Amino acid sequence: MAMKSIVLVSLLVVVFASSQAEAQVPSVSGSLININGTIFCSLNGNIVPYAVTPTPAFANALVQVTCGGNVVASTITNAAGIFNIFLNPLQFLLSSVLSSCQVVVATPLASCNASLPAVGFLQAPLQLAGTTVLGILNVVNLVPAVFQIIQV
Repeated sequence: MAMKSIVLVSLLVVVFASSQAEAQVPSVSGSLININGTIFCSLNGNIVPYAVTPTPAFANALVQVTCGGNVVASTITNAAGIFNIFLNPLQFLLSSVLSSCQVVVATPLASCNASLPAVGFLQAPLQLAGTTVLGILNVVNLVPAVFQIIQV
């Protein structure tokens, strides 16, 4: 009987220690950084208010995250102009991303509308949109602020 009690107590200690180790994972790994948004085919990447025809989405546009002038991540918008980029929290500090990184739409606007500029690109700083808990991960959600066209 004493042997069964020792085995049971040992098993409970192992289970408790395992659950405590899992509970500490988010604080060790930090928060996953999720950058997302929707790009429209316009001079500022947004919907044109009161337009006669709806502003189309900017499909198949190359979207990059640049930090200090260096491209650190990129993706292509889908048919609805939506993009999503994750940054590894072990490689990027949130404070640095917010202060030195931007979202750049590298595809020329003329590729979605011939009447828009054929040179230059859209660029926007990042802003905090909130946090989400996804299982044991904390996810920090960032979105581009107002895009500006940068002429080159």
